Amino acid sequence: MISGHVFIATNLDGYIARKNGDIEWLVQQDFPDENHGYENFINNIDAIIMGRGTFETVCGFMPWPYEQPIVILSSTLTLQPVPEHLAGKVRFSSQAPEQVMQILESEGCKRVYIDGGQVIQSFLKQGLVHDLIITKIPILLGEGRPLFGPLPQDILLKHLNTQSFPSGLIQSHYEIVK
Repeated sequence: MISGHVFIATNLDGYIARKNGDIEWLVQQDFPDENHGYENFINNIDAIIMGRGTFETVCGFMPWPYEQPIVILSSTLTLQPVPEHLAGKVRFSSQAPEQVMQILESEGCKRVYIDGGQVIQSFLKQGLVHDLIITKIPILLGEGRPLFGPLPQDILLKHLNTQSFPSGLIQSHYEIVK
């Protein structure tokens, strides 16, 4: 059975990016010698689903940081070719979350990393997220793009653990209660 997993950072007031999508406040942070668990997380992932905004942010990263196949959910990018340097690494899809998960499951994927604010929100609404690992960065932005948005009903979470780091990061792991 396929399952969706979230590993994401927010600032202290719950934003994943500035209003314009900028995440420089996040990437400029220096956390020397701290293991936040991302390597262990990503090494247990079969595929990644992200939204257009997240893709546009990471598209220029060199070297390309992902080994897993990636599905970019976007109705506008499906009309464009995949950038040449990412051919065979990413594909664009305008399908609904449950359809994309069914396709990945038919391809043998078991654990899928769900990334990007709007994509995470849509997968949560559809009940396609198994757990969330959220790392709080000690910075206040005052406004920006929130991790969570309106929901049709409450989503109950089971707290699995919380870890604090010398840098001030606080990481909490929650499982969705079904």
